[in-house]
Amino acid sequence: MKKIPAAILGATGSVGQRFVQLLDQHPLFEVVCLTGSDRTIGTRYGDTCRWLLADPMPEWAKNIKVVATDPAQVDELVIFSALPADIALTVEADFAVKGSMVFSNASAYRMAADVPILIPEVNADHAKLVDIQRKDRGWKGGIVTNSNCTSTGITVAFKALLDAFGIEKAFVVSMQALSGAGYPGVPSMDILDNVIPYIGGEEHKVEIEPLKMLGAFDGKKIVDASFVISAHTNRVAVTDGHMVCASVALKNKASVEDAIQVIRSYQGPEISQNLPSSPVPVMLYRTENDRPQPRMDRMTGKGMTTVVGRLREDPLFDLKMVINSHNTIRGAAGGSVYNAEVLHKMGYLS
Repeated sequence: MKKIPAAILGATGSVGQRFVQLLDQHPLFEVVCLTGSDRTIGTRYGDTCRWLLADPMPEWAKNIKVVATDPAQVDELVIFSALPADIALTVEADFAVKGSMVFSNASAYRMAADVPILIPEVNADHAKLVDIQRKDRGWKGGIVTNSNCTSTGITVAFKALLDAFGIEKAFVVSMQALSGAGYPGVPSMDILDNVIPYIGGEEHKVEIEPLKMLGAFDGKKIVDASFVISAHTNRVAVTDGHMVCASVALKNKASVEDAIQVIRSYQGPEISQNLPSSPVPVMLYRTENDRPQPRMDRMTGKGMTTVVGRLREDPLFDLKMVINSHNTIRGAAGGSVYNAEVLHKMGYLS
């Protein structure tokens, strides 16, 4: 099968590099275009990109010349966007008007009523909002977003509990990896021997995005899930892998054993399964008292699996647990690639 040509916007940054890594030898998509800042335009990617990942830069990427992030110069059908939100707000819409399908990591369009925040193993049917975008905005293409990287693991775990028991409210505390701040990120003198109990804009995103993702698509719009989330977000000295401690009040009471079984047995909708980036398993439950841990568990399922552990009774609510998810793979570039695979399966990329 002929591969679909793809471009990566903002390819030299940390999420852009994850895209390059994850799309290497991808069976559906072939990266033929990399964009960057004014400083990098016209240079070889291998010469201008300070590669941050442990795996070596793919050979095919080294010789690609970086071009401007300009829809007039980029003709690819599939666009993977690692742009900052302020730039994405204009540029991504320009690509959608032109006819490209944009798979975005930026927050610019997440809360737009006609743009899905897609986690295929949770809400693949929300992809149908693309039809509404095309009708109402006149876009030939469309925009599909990832969630905030902290919201991803929370949403996957809460989906299983919501379907089985209902949720009334949740209290979550994050311990977020340094890579979530990009490169160069947090200065070493700020984070070493320290925890920073503030990440700008993060708590609001964690409190509202899961409600949209866990909502129901009624054919015209998303009706948000009806429970409330209270969030504390913290930056910690971990390279990759966001950890969340969550307490949940359920509508219908459940035993710890029943909740663990629900986590273990959860399967996403059929259309989200058997794709190159599908998490296998969707969730893994760890029985050890001291798991999950970012260093030990973030690469479960090639970084796409949500890992849950320490599920137990909560004296204030009903249940409490620990959730771990790889923030730059499942919560960023890998999630966008997975979204593109699902949209291809649904026929939106033809």
